[in-house]
Amino acid sequence: MDPPTGSPGRVIAIIGNPNSGKSAVFNALTGLRQKVANYPGVTVEKKEGRLVFRDGSEARLIDLPGTYSLSAASPDERIAVDVLLGSLRELPRPELVVCVVDASNLERNLFLVSQILDSRLPVVVALNMMDIAEERGMTIDLPLLASGIGVTVMPTVANKNIGIENLRSAIEQAAAPTAIPAACQLPGALQRAWDNMTDLLIDRLKLTEPQARHESIALLSGSQPAEGVRRDYPPPVIEAADAERKKLEFLGIDAQSAFVESRYAWIRRILASSVTGAGTEPLRMSDRIDTIVTHKVWGFVIFIILMGAIFQTIFAWSNVPMELIGEGFDRLGGELRQILPAGDLQNLLINGALAGVGAVVTFLPQIAFLFFFLALLEDSGYMARAAFIMDRVMGKVGLHGKAFIPLLSSFACAIPGIMATRTIDSRKDRLVTMLVAPLLSCSARLPIYTLLIGAFIPQRYILGIFPLPGLVMITLYVAGFLAALIMAWILKKTLFMGEIPAFIMELPPYKKPSPKSVLLHVGERCLTFLKQAGTFILGVSIILWFLASYPKTDPGGTSSHQLEQSFAGRTGHLLEPLIAPLGFDWKIGIGLVTSMLQREVFVSTMGTIYNIRDADHDQGNISLRDHLRNDINPETGRASFSILTAICVMVYYLLAMQCMSTVAVMRRETNGWRWPVFQFAYMTGLAYGVTFLVYRIGLLLMTT
Repeated sequence: MDPPTGSPGRVIAIIGNPNSGKSAVFNALTGLRQKVANYPGVTVEKKEGRLVFRDGSEARLIDLPGTYSLSAASPDERIAVDVLLGSLRELPRPELVVCVVDASNLERNLFLVSQILDSRLPVVVALNMMDIAEERGMTIDLPLLASGIGVTVMPTVANKNIGIENLRSAIEQAAAPTAIPAACQLPGALQRAWDNMTDLLIDRLKLTEPQARHESIALLSGSQPAEGVRRDYPPPVIEAADAERKKLEFLGIDAQSAFVESRYAWIRRILASSVTGAGTEPLRMSDRIDTIVTHKVWGFVIFIILMGAIFQTIFAWSNVPMELIGEGFDRLGGELRQILPAGDLQNLLINGALAGVGAVVTFLPQIAFLFFFLALLEDSGYMARAAFIMDRVMGKVGLHGKAFIPLLSSFACAIPGIMATRTIDSRKDRLVTMLVAPLLSCSARLPIYTLLIGAFIPQRYILGIFPLPGLVMITLYVAGFLAALIMAWILKKTLFMGEIPAFIMELPPYKKPSPKSVLLHVGERCLTFLKQAGTFILGVSIILWFLASYPKTDPGGTSSHQLEQSFAGRTGHLLEPLIAPLGFDWKIGIGLVTSMLQREVFVSTMGTIYNIRDADHDQGNISLRDHLRNDINPETGRASFSILTAICVMVYYLLAMQCMSTVAVMRRETNGWRWPVFQFAYMTGLAYGVTFLVYRIGLLLMTT
């Protein structure tokens, strides 16, 4: 959601640990004044919003990626470091940092605060989840905590909008630079080495003092950043760092451990004086829930039942709003038919633009429900449990649980799923996860599934309880997940052989999802979907109408004959010999070509094709589903679409790439065309081969 035009001059960054409620604080502070883009030159997502103060002034609030530390072990952490240190030319260094801290887990969260203090930036701590801390019997003396850290500390419960206005006021008042305390109290020899390396980096590389202090820690610790974030230093800097490390080793000082231990010693001193009475009963209750939810058998059963219930609900709840939207487009088409004279303009607007866009927009309710349920799972804390459960399954195919979150994100869209692999440290595991992520059934496939299931799968009940259309939908999603696991296993056994890394993951506390955060997430995704329908799909529909309407043939001919002789029809017939073994005709061939850009374009293509073909038949407000059911092949006299054809189309779209945006993201994430081309080729071959088998087996079953 784009904020109003005009850019406020002040820049404020917000950062925090994963599961600290950072997103809830960001949403509460900015509301609808948000926009999402990428940092220039990288694929890391940049989310920013406008923070409006009581006097009407504004500031840019930059939402940095969630991180436990600033050690730059991943591209996300590198971006956070670069923003805080002012290393990005495109973005001014923040004047203030809002660090969101989980009040119920202060020791771990304050480690990040200690690192931010080293950057010499003013800091306001948003002490979030105060309600959970109180439930655990914790008593926090806020003045003592603030005094110990040396910065302003404001208590909040962001998902209930508690303390947000006070936090806003604290941010406004803390904008002026203040004296920032140092969090580290190091051994004298290490402190001198740190100062020496800092001075050398300032002199040799012309770094600012905060940049030089941060880089010096990495050099003295001898740590190796993850691939893609490694710094190149000139030989004199490397030699000086080696010399300082040797001195420290001679004195028995482990620099890396000393930096970490000094921070935790500082944290424990502060907490010892400011926090008392940490209770255990709520923790035991959470543990009791987790013994079931994360059980090796029952946890998996609960996960499957939950996923099944979600997809059944999506299918059931969306029927009424989908019908209302469809009726709205039908009425709009009828009004346009009354207003506009017959001719190409009327045909373009009704059978081209309106039919194409309307066929896709009709499925907006299902998209909204899908993102709604995914947001609930994420916000409640269950998503981390799902990753823990699936770690066992992922391990069977050579991956670990950290790959599950990107894969689960791919149920919504493969693009954020692929981008989410940035949190995976192993390059091989990251590549494998990216290569299989598009096999998960994303929201773009949902309109295709719903169209064909609604048209050809009868409304029957299995065991008198489970509706068959819903079971088919669930089967498609499960099949995509299994296909991803099988391909991951094959890739790990061939191109990406290696050990499975250990999986360590924090289980966040269960909490009530924030209605505001959930609705903002759903609204943002729905708006993106509508923008695509109003721009990209509209453009494709207009182009397709032209290709399906020209060149003009015999004026006395039928619309069906005109369609077959058009540019689009000729293209479809040209492809027909290639796709006929899959049970597809030339009309489906047109859909396969147009939906190479985005999968859901298949639906708008079918809508445009059938509206143009039947333009000379007064059939009233007939739906696309009825068009498909009633389509008769003039050569055979049989239905062009059957249950088997519908299943084959769904199988093909389940496995094929059919998304150039995903290809483009793969190219950016892998810095080349090798893996995107490989991904497109293997998915297309897999889709063709499996669809061929399904069609042949289906024909065999029908004849026996």
